[in-house]
Amino acid sequence: MNEKTPNWAVKAPGDPLLDGVNWGGLKTLYIKEVRRFFKVQTQTVWAPAVTTLLYMVIFTIALGRGDRMVMGVPFAEFLAPGLIVMAMIQNAFANASFSLLVGKIQGTIVDYLMPPLSIGELITGLVGASVTRAFMVGGAVWLVMALWPDVDVTPVGLAWVLWFGLMGSLMLSFLGLLTSIWAEKFDHAAAVTNFVVAPLALLSGTFYSVRALPEFFQLVSHANPFFYVISGFRYGFLGVSDSPVVVGAIGLAIFNLILFAICFSVLKSGWKIKS
Repeated sequence: MNEKTPNWAVKAPGDPLLDGVNWGGLKTLYIKEVRRFFKVQTQTVWAPAVTTLLYMVIFTIALGRGDRMVMGVPFAEFLAPGLIVMAMIQNAFANASFSLLVGKIQGTIVDYLMPPLSIGELITGLVGASVTRAFMVGGAVWLVMALWPDVDVTPVGLAWVLWFGLMGSLMLSFLGLLTSIWAEKFDHAAAVTNFVVAPLALLSGTFYSVRALPEFFQLVSHANPFFYVISGFRYGFLGVSDSPVVVGAIGLAIFNLILFAICFSVLKSGWKIKS
C-alpha cells in the first residue's frame, strides 16, 4: 500500500467507502428535489398563494363584516396566520408524498435506493426539500397577505413563527414520506390528502377560535396536532393563542422525533419499496 493506492483498494470487500455523512450525496439529492418542484413554481409555489387569497376573500366577506373581532383582534388579522401555515403544511405533505411514490410507479425508485446514501441522509434530503417548499409557499402567501388592505401580518414573535412553521412542515413532511412509502398509486396519496390531511387542517382552528366551541369539541381539537401548529404560528403574529404555546412547541418536537423514528424504521425494513 502507498499514498497513491485508491480508497476502494484499501477497504475490505463489503465495507463502506464513505465514512461519516455523505455531504455531497445529500446535497445532490436535496438540490434535485428542490429543482423538481421549482421547475413548475407557478403550480407548486404561487398557485397555493392564489388559492389561499381566495379563502381570505370568501371568509372575510362572509364572516368578517361588521368589524367582527376574534380573540381581541379583527377577524381578517386572526385568519391570515392560520391560512399561511395551513398552506405551508399542505404543500409540505404534497411534496413529500410524491417523490418515492412516483419512483415506484415509473420504476425509477432505484435512483433513490442505489446511491451511497444512508437512510438518515435519504430522509433528510427528501424532508428538507419538502420543508423548503413549505417555507417558499409561506413566504408567497405572506406577501399576498401583506398586500391585503387593512391586514397587518407583521410578526410580534418571529422565533415562534419560524419554530411552529418548521415543526408543522416537518410533521407533514414525515407523514407525506410515510404515505409515499405506503401508497401504490396516486389515488392512495390523494385519499390521505382528502380524508386525513385536509379535514385535520380545516378543523384545527384555522377559521375560528376553539374557545367558541362546546367543551367536548374543545377537547377533540386539543387532540389534533394540527391545532398546536396553527395556534402557535398565530401566536407569533398576534401574541395570543388558543393553547399553551410552550407545551405545543415541546409536544410537536417530540412528535416529530417519533415520526422520524417511524420513517427510519419503515425505510430500513424496505417495506413496499424493496422486493
